[in-house]
Amino acid sequence: MNAPGGDAAAERTWLLLFQQIPPKPDYLRVKIGRRLQRIGAVPVKNSVYVLPDRGESLEDFQWVRAEVIDGGGDASICRAAFVDGLTNEQIEHLFRSARDAEYSEIARAARDGARRGGADDELARLRKRFSAVMAIDFCHAPGRAMAADALQALADQAEPDDRSNASPPASKTEYRGRVWVTRTGVFVDRIASAWLIRRFIDRDARFRFVAHTKARRQANEVRFDMVGGEFTHVGDRCTFETLLDRFALTDPALQAIGEIVHDIDLKDEKFGREDAAGIERVLSGVAAAHDDDDTRLSRGAQLFDDLYALFAATTGAE
Repeated sequence: MNAPGGDAAAERTWLLLFQQIPPKPDYLRVKIGRRLQRIGAVPVKNSVYVLPDRGESLEDFQWVRAEVIDGGGDASICRAAFVDGLTNEQIEHLFRSARDAEYSEIARAARDGARRGGADDELARLRKRFSAVMAIDFCHAPGRAMAADALQALADQAEPDDRSNASPPASKTEYRGRVWVTRTGVFVDRIASAWLIRRFIDRDARFRFVAHTKARRQANEVRFDMVGGEFTHVGDRCTFETLLDRFALTDPALQAIGEIVHDIDLKDEKFGREDAAGIERVLSGVAAAHDDDDTRLSRGAQLFDDLYALFAATTGAE
């Protein structure tokens, strides 16, 4: 119920964790502090931490509370709206400041790596860290862009650019209403690429599946994720990434999905996406339950629609 004279901003709710950690054992306070940092919580008072009021945040706080209690302490969780003292804007500033500090560390490490000439293992580690920080960047900290630019500069040195002679960006108009051809038995990269094509490139796209990679191309057809296809693997990039690059799709949410598809499809842990294993299991379930390629695309599209909504909310994508 709205308070008299209140406004929408004042009614925003947050989750608060109140904790009392015993002085012994010493490691418990460190362990809980690290857990709170990993889930993105920030302190608003001594021993009081805040997270946005979301289902995932409540579950995260519940796990922390269980650890505190198991360690001999006490903790409570409440849902609250600040009506005096701290404002919503000040709390959001706390989140942005915390994430900016982490983005700054990533950017500094990436710049140091670039000065040393780049290194694949360092790039993979920093990309994994960047993805982890993005996942808890609830208020879209401005430092994200700086860290992303520094990582790209490191990538340019660590990974030779095989796109120097690449074609100019493809025109969506040129590919509208096409028949997109790929191999039968569609799985991760082909399912994700078909979703990307129909949602962001060619809304009228139709799909045809062929058993032989050298099947004759018909008029008005475009081949993807197959040998000799117009859009397929290039260098160390999967087909989904190639489509992003060729059609200049720079949406951060799509880039995040591209990292997941890459890690599942190429199995090189380039981006170190911890969510890749779970998504692969879901798609494996789709493939096990449905032999029909059109059905696999339809079921997979539902998954990628939901993933896109999630990443759009956490990356600030439109």
